[in-house]
Amino acid sequence: QLQLVASGGGLVQPGGSLRLSCASSRFTLDYYAIGWFRRAPGKEREGVSCISSSNGGPAYADSVKGRFTISRDNAKNTVYLQMNSLKPEDTGVYFCAVHKIRYCSGYDPDDFHSWGQGTQVTVSS
Repeated sequence: QLQLVASGGGLVQPGGSLRLSCASSRFTLDYYAIGWFRRAPGKEREGVSCISSSNGGPAYADSVKGRFTISRDNAKNTVYLQMNSLKPEDTGVYFCAVHKIRYCSGYDPDDFHSWGQGTQVTVSS
């Protein structure tokens, strides 16, 4: 089954930026809708952003609108999540996953599969 690899996390101060990457060495990600999720300590997994296949329209959770940008680089077979103006509440483990259909339609985790291993993002001074 398709397996994704998330990377790019780290420790950053409030107001800083990070760019997360989601890649697959075996499958063409442009064919799939890809979602980003996060799980903060003690909280439920939360959908953050999604991009439909073939550079379809992106979607964002209200908590990250205007700060996060999702994009694809098909030449690198990678989906990115550019995170700007980071806040302490953005701290968590970030995961990418494949949607069961080719366009984004909400963030029900049951609609996604092939979850990557996650990358830790810590926003702290």
